[in-house]
Amino acid sequence: MKNQTVLTATGGSAITKVLYTGKVHITGGREGKAKSTDGRLDIELSTPGSIGKGTNPEQLFAAGWSACFIGAMQHNAAAAKIKLPEGTSVDTEVDLGTGEEGFALQARLQVNLPGLSVEEATGIVAAAHQTCPYSKASRNNINVEISVTV
Repeated sequence: MKNQTVLTATGGSAITKVLYTGKVHITGGREGKAKSTDGRLDIELSTPGSIGKGTNPEQLFAAGWSACFIGAMQHNAAAAKIKLPEGTSVDTEVDLGTGEEGFALQARLQVNLPGLSVEEATGIVAAAHQTCPYSKASRNNINVEISVTV
């Protein structure tokens, strides 16, 4: 069978320089397996809430977004000449649910910046939400709540 393009979507900012391309092969859907082409990711998948031994796409999305968000905070904190505290962390919850338009996601990010002032923390978090590619991808597409604890 010949490879045919089914959908091409645009709408984001044009990329002028690719920094990295993650390549993953998935088989079996939510009860399958995910393996990256470099072999660094090789995991079993399970449906959310099942007794399967694998992770699920919502956990992977939450992990990726959290890691990316911390990177965006590091970038913005450095630009503002603010040192992020040792205990910097992000706890992210991604809900899979249904609504009027079928299946949907929503997310909550709890950002922990112990020792910073409220002003410093909220400024860094707000800037990170504008910088983080995951935040950009989700903006106006899913419900998102971001909280910060200092």
